Formats: sequence, C-alpha cells, structure tokens
Amino acid sequence: MAQASQEFGEWPLKRLMTEVVGSGHKSADDMTREQAREAFQRILAGEPDETTLGAFWLANRWKRNNPEELAAFTDVMREEAVVTAEPDADPVDCGANYDGKHTSALLGVGAGVVAAAAGTPVVVHSGDGVPTQKETAYKHVLDELGVRTELAPQESADMVDETGFGFYYQPEFNPGVHDLFDRRDQMGVRTFVNTIETVANPANADVHLGSFYHLAFAKKLTDLLKESDQLEYTRAIFFQGMEGYDDIRPGYTKVAEWDEGEDLADYEIETAEYGMEMEGDDLAVDDVTADSASITEAVLAGERDDQFADAIALNGAFRMYARQDVDSLADGLERAREVIDDGSAAAVLEDLRSF
Repeated sequence: MAQASQEFGEWPLKRLMTEVVGSGHKSADDMTREQAREAFQRILAGEPDETTLGAFWLANRWKRNNPEELAAFTDVMREEAVVTAEPDADPVDCGANYDGKHTSALLGVGAGVVAAAAGTPVVVHSGDGVPTQKETAYKHVLDELGVRTELAPQESADMVDETGFGFYYQPEFNPGVHDLFDRRDQMGVRTFVNTIETVANPANADVHLGSFYHLAFAKKLTDLLKESDQLEYTRAIFFQGMEGYDDIRPGYTKVAEWDEGEDLADYEIETAEYGMEMEGDDLAVDDVTADSASITEAVLAGERDDQFADAIALNGAFRMYARQDVDSLADGLERAREVIDDGSAAAVLEDLRSF
C-alpha cells in the first residue's frame, strides 16, 4: 500500500465519475493515460471512499476500458504492486483468469508439466478464491497434487529453474492487488482488475499465453501489451479457452497470435484434425479441484489414454508452440506424447513435489 504522505494529482475518483466516466456506457468519455494512472494509484493507496470505488469500477465496466486505460492501470500495478523475480530460464507466462473454473477439468497444470518435460519452461500464476467466481485456479490443483504454492517470488523463480515449471502466488508477488480482495468481493461483478492481473508477468517472461471470450477482446489485450511501458512481451497468443481459462476447447477454438512488430493474426484449431474426437462435455468433472489433480497425476504417469490425456498433450504442445520450441502444433503433440510415455513428465511432477 502507498504511504499516507503520497501526493496525487487533480483527479480523485469522484471527480472522474462526475466529469469523465460516470455518465453511462454510451455517453461516458475515456480517461487520458494520466487520469487512468492516477486513478489506480489512488486505488492501490486505499484512498477512495468504498462507495466511490465501487461506483468507479462499475462505471468502467459499463463504459468498457480502452487499451490505453488498461495499459495505464497495468503499468501502475507493475510499478507499485508487483514484485518480479526473473528465472534464468525464459518461460512462457500463462495468465489464466484468476477466478477459476467450476465445470471442466483444469488442464493447465498437466499441460505445463508436459511442456516443461519437453524443454519448454512454463510459469503459471493465480490467487486463492479470487472474485467473482472464486472457483478452482492453478493454486488449488497444485495444492491437491502436493506441490508447495505459497512461495516468495524468488522461490517461484528458483522453482522454474530447478523443475522447468513455476508457480507465482498473487499475495506474494502482487500484494497491492491482493489487498483489494475484500472490495472486489463486495462488487459481485468482475472489474478491470480481473483483466490486468492476468498480465502481471511476475517472471518478466517474453511470451504470454492467455485466454479470451471474444476475438475483439483479444485485440484489446494485444493493444494493451503494445501500449504498456512496463510489459516487454515480444510474443503473445490468446485463445478462446474453456470457461475463459487457458485450456483449448474440444472441437473448435479461435486463436489470436501476435509477434512484436506484426499485426494480430487469427486462425482456428480443430481437435478432430489431430485425431481427437471429443466435445466439451467430455472434459466435465464433478469436483474440479480433486478431479483435475487426480486426472493430471494419472495422465502424467501414462495411466490414461482418453480424452483427458489427449487434451493435456494438446495443451502442452500449444505451450511449446507459443515459445516457438516446435514448428507446429503437430510436432509439439508428438513431443508431448513422447515425454509422457518415457516418464519425463511424471519426473517433473515429482521434482515439483520435492521442491
């Protein structure tokens, strides 16, 4: 949190509400970059009245933030709240929605371990029961698997270098945003914080893998990365994941791919093209945390040959492709199955448990 002596500019949230963002989604104006920066500085400092803060978040949800505003919020978060710890490895940064999944298995832990076993380091990050859904996220599946998660940032970086897979815990690496938990919980709806926390990039990775609900939102996120002064991603891939998470959907998945200096490209992935005949319901589970952990453990041990094994292998391949460690998704899929079959993936999980 900011010091009590911190000085701000001329734009308290109430004035921004009255003069800029608070007149409704059709007539509201966008903030300047400086106004958006000051707004989030005040929020992180705990300065706004609780009612004003809630109104400001809701007004921005109605108005819909543009990339410049989101970049300003992100830069303040990175400057004032995020504690980075950069591993020697250059991992893929996986920033799924922190509020989690409630219907389908969470595949990203297994996919990340498979990628790590194949030589593609992976970083994931999440909080614990983040609003609004407060459902299963990376931390919960790792906890269920017996992997230590409440790590200081440098420990997370060491985990990446020792195992190829690393977890960063939001209360440790992003305490300023974590301190907003209660206020966010009282909102009952997502705010722009749900967006920017996914690109906190605690490992200072060059490649980001994220998810979106609509292609237009992927374009907005890519523009956020371009506008930000604090994020130094040179490549990002967003896809229309299951429940907004970074798990490729069975059947058809829309993908948006960006490289620095290039325009955003979009294409589709059809799981049937890889010999995988499955639908979304095939990946549904009763207990997302417990079932995701048991499925992950069995797949990594080579004990399952079903739709979950296919999905974890495909998502692991996609992480390899995101980092450009393989030339194609098909090549990555072949590599993923190799490291499962030869025991390398199971060995990474054991290394994580021993860390």
